[in-house]
Amino acid sequence: MITAHSLTKRYGATTAVDSLTFEVPPGVVTGFLGPNGSGKSTTMRMIMGLDTPNSGSALIAGQHYSELAWPLREVGALLEAKAYHPARTARNHLRWLALNNDIPLRRVDEVLDQVGLTSVANRRAGKFSLGMGQRLGIAATLLGDPGVLLFDEPVNGLDPEGIRWVRNFLRSLAAEGRTVFVSSHLISEMALTADRLVVIGRGRLIAETSVADFVSRSGRSAVKLVTPDRETFTSALVTEGATVSDGEGGALTVEGLTAPQIGDLAAQRGLRVHELMPIAVSLEDAFMELTQDDVEYRPTMPEVVA
Repeated sequence: MITAHSLTKRYGATTAVDSLTFEVPPGVVTGFLGPNGSGKSTTMRMIMGLDTPNSGSALIAGQHYSELAWPLREVGALLEAKAYHPARTARNHLRWLALNNDIPLRRVDEVLDQVGLTSVANRRAGKFSLGMGQRLGIAATLLGDPGVLLFDEPVNGLDPEGIRWVRNFLRSLAAEGRTVFVSSHLISEMALTADRLVVIGRGRLIAETSVADFVSRSGRSAVKLVTPDRETFTSALVTEGATVSDGEGGALTVEGLTAPQIGDLAAQRGLRVHELMPIAVSLEDAFMELTQDDVEYRPTMPEVVA
């Protein structure tokens, strides 16, 4: 388990992480989300002992990372791509890590096979693409067969097949009872990968909950309505306080009324309904809504020219 308690990190006048408290339990994938500049990478670096907090603590199984006797056997972490000497081969990079942590050398070929790099094991890592470098970094996290794993943007540079592989890989690690903590800016991918979420903004905790509960916190709700009586139905809906917009395929998107309320209105007014279905709020929609006040860098939206 990973535990952060009142974790705070300042750089001069800037507070990157602000009294952050959360837990990452074993047996599930915990996604770590936040807008750019929210403090995700800084938090992960403090967990790994690479940055020193101004106050608070970050513990792994009740210990600071620096107190672990054999770190690579207890914690595997991929915090940046291509964290290796470019002149070493993939195999020699992993052999060096294994020898420094008293890990059997047979593990090198085992993890190379796990991540699909066996055929390029003797190629210099400096020649690797970003995606291959990510796979080598993942192999390094697995080398000591640790119970705790941290990944910062692990799918960067991967193709769709690689992204699916990482998704299934993370979930299989959690199913083995390991602690899996992963950050990503691909919100739609986290919706398919994570069971729990830790969401931060401007260094502060926004939510620590399941994916389903986080989505339910969004105040948004909408209903898809297909009707041949578009104009009359729209007028009736607006009169009842709903907001109506054009949806896909000629449907109407209705906000402010539930599907049963719209059905009752149709019955009262004698309006025809061909389809009436609640629209599920996506994790991305919920994330954008619940973090909109914590976005540090907000671009100007371009004007759409018809």
